[in-house]
Amino acid sequence: MGLTMDPEIINSKKRDLTINQVTAQIADFEKATNVEVKLSGLPYIRTILATRIANEMRYFLTASILLSAIILLLFFRSVSSMLLSLGVVIIGVLFSLGTIHILGYKITLLTALIPPLIVVIGIPNCIYFLNKYHTSWRKQARVGNEVPVQQKKRNAIVDMVSRMGIVTLFCNLAAAIGFAVFALTKSAILKEFGAVAGINIMLLFFISLVLIPIVLYFLPPPKEKHTKYLNNQRLNRWLDRLEKWSLAHRKLIYIVTVILVVIAAAGTFRLQSNAYMVDDVPKTDKIYTDLKFFEKNFKGVMPLEIVIDTKKKFGVTRNFKNLVKIDSFTQYLSSRPEIARPLSLVEGLKFAKQAFYEGDSSNYSMPSEFDLPGLAQYLNMKTSSPDGSSSGSDDSFTKLVSRFMDSAKQEARLSVNMADVGTHALPGLLSGIEKRANELFPKDQYNVSLTGSSIAFLEGGRFIINGLKESIFWAFLLIALCMLYLFKSMRILLCSLIPNIIPLVITAGIMGWAGVPLKPSTVLIFSVALGIAIDITIRFLVNYKQELTHHDNDVQSTVIQTIHSTGISIIYTSMVLIAGFVIFCFSGFGGTEALGWLTSITLITATVTNLILLPALLISFSKKKDKK
Repeated sequence: MGLTMDPEIINSKKRDLTINQVTAQIADFEKATNVEVKLSGLPYIRTILATRIANEMRYFLTASILLSAIILLLFFRSVSSMLLSLGVVIIGVLFSLGTIHILGYKITLLTALIPPLIVVIGIPNCIYFLNKYHTSWRKQARVGNEVPVQQKKRNAIVDMVSRMGIVTLFCNLAAAIGFAVFALTKSAILKEFGAVAGINIMLLFFISLVLIPIVLYFLPPPKEKHTKYLNNQRLNRWLDRLEKWSLAHRKLIYIVTVILVVIAAAGTFRLQSNAYMVDDVPKTDKIYTDLKFFEKNFKGVMPLEIVIDTKKKFGVTRNFKNLVKIDSFTQYLSSRPEIARPLSLVEGLKFAKQAFYEGDSSNYSMPSEFDLPGLAQYLNMKTSSPDGSSSGSDDSFTKLVSRFMDSAKQEARLSVNMADVGTHALPGLLSGIEKRANELFPKDQYNVSLTGSSIAFLEGGRFIINGLKESIFWAFLLIALCMLYLFKSMRILLCSLIPNIIPLVITAGIMGWAGVPLKPSTVLIFSVALGIAIDITIRFLVNYKQELTHHDNDVQSTVIQTIHSTGISIIYTSMVLIAGFVIFCFSGFGGTEALGWLTSITLITATVTNLILLPALLISFSKKKDKK
């Protein structure tokens, strides 16, 4: 059974109600008859997926908040610190949902990711602020009793804001740039995602900067158990190893890095761009299995529309040669294994001829020019007889047949259902169709247009992938400019970019070797990971720059101090970020799942490169500078 929905219903909230009513009746029918019903089609698929996306957003949001609460409690051993951090991110989530509503956007597969992302990005802000506050408080606690406790606490808060304010600003700015550049693309869904994410990441910074110092001022000072994590012996032993590697094994670090990059670069050449309309749905899901059933038995349900413009009024009905050409074109389309039998005007003529001969199925064929006058009574169509006289009326086709021709009878429409062949095979299929169309309908006499959801999906995928590639370039450029402004040193800029380019190359290599195709959901990873991973670099280098003057510009001792002073915070925040993205691995959508594990791998690699390769580069570059 083929159902056609009113376009006004498809593009409104009534679509959900209509689809739910249809599926409810189907469920009743299945229960009453014990007959399994297969159901597919774009309106149905989009409605079901939209419902699942909304449900997943609630699940991921709840899971990310609970996981963050557990990690914070384990780190700080303080309920008040945990509640303060959760308060910051929950306010950020409310702002993000409010922004989506105020801007008139809908919950899509991408905008649904923003609330959990706000939690994942907001928690590191809190960890760094609280870590600096605890470090400053321990110093203040050693001051004599002549200084009041409240004054000590105030001094610790001031030191926290002065030291971490500018760092957190640039970290959030870099992350915001990584997301906001999506707003520069031509894809509406990416523009919405980029605008909402970019705005709310910066709002998150101001929420953290205002709320955390105020709440800390009214809370009692931290106890010894709350700052015990600063003396984590196991982590400190690992930091000692990182220090030794950076100082004594720099050549080995560079050799291993080059080998990994070469292997990853080879993997990038294996990357292919390919996407399917439902490839984010598990292969065992009923949506997927039903779609494959229709493809196997009816060659698919994905719509392709072809319009043939004869450039003449009544060019379709009064020129029999055009009808013959349309029939030849439909036969070519039917011969393709990916395409079902097209519905067109000539199919109506074949049905009419069969009806004229009392339903004999052997007469289901294209009428001859001499048959048309006799068929006019069935089709209410004005035709021209061989001698040039007219027969029939000047009325339009019957309602069914008129759907495949415009009111001026100048344009004929072919409606085709096809398989979900993927964006890799689709251009070749369309190229073959266009080639045959040009042979039958020369461009100087006809205009042939291909459209429909299949074309829109292909072009939309190209737009998104190309837009994402551009956004990565702009994100990289803008972040580099921010780093140059912050550090005012080309040497440090180069040192900062290398540890963040390498994780992206390694991730691309893993995708190539693992056979993960490039598609909108996977290309998104690179810009997101770049914006978040650069956070680690900025925090390391800002601390390095602040400590450099305290060590008489001795780069080696400053690097050692920076590894120990920021290493614990970097490891803790990396664990939060990685854990936050791992949650997405449990998604029912393949793209979101890939975003989870690939971004986690990128962040793990970025943490390693920033704690091992970055210190080695700083020392090596400083020695070259000294020699000069």
